[in-house]
Amino acid sequence: MRKSQIKRKTKETDITVKLNIDGAGKTKINTSIGILDHMLELFAFHGLFDLEIAAKGDLKVDIHHTNEDVGIVLGQAFKKALGAKKGIRRFGSSSVPMENVVANVAVDISGRAHFTWPLDGAGVAPDKKEGYEFEYAKHFFDAFSKNLGANLNIMVSSTNPDLHTTLEPIFKALGIALDQATQIDPRRKGVPSTKGVID
Repeated sequence: MRKSQIKRKTKETDITVKLNIDGAGKTKINTSIGILDHMLELFAFHGLFDLEIAAKGDLKVDIHHTNEDVGIVLGQAFKKALGAKKGIRRFGSSSVPMENVVANVAVDISGRAHFTWPLDGAGVAPDKKEGYEFEYAKHFFDAFSKNLGANLNIMVSSTNPDLHTTLEPIFKALGIALDQATQIDPRRKGVPSTKGVID
């Protein structure tokens, strides 16, 4: 079982993540940001990851620090759980629709972090309850990809004025793509790189 637990405490946030890559999609998530909790539940459910997140942050200032730091710790949890990455498929991709939005996510667990997000979110309204904005999702994914050490490419055919409708297929597609990439290929005897190592 590929599991990890990461705790990270700063002057701005206090976050603990428990992860089981080979799980069943069970979650217990409380970031104190409702829409992020929901998106991470979708991500874990469709990726079949067991995921627990407990986060406290300086929300009285804004939600930026908590949002980004959850991405940091989640990326670290995946990297730790994958270990030397022996036998993994490494690559994964998924296309998920929701209403007029189609999210296309491709991931390469290469050890070389790169994030592509050619979206400006024009016309997507912030979440009314918490003020979560489209740009915050970009910061979350960027932090996640850097700390996992993955090439993460997110493309969306069109955005929807409703933030939830735009973000939901992205998080679902990421879960499915990451599930593919982290699966063990029984034919692969070592690390899936001609270099023989993935940092």
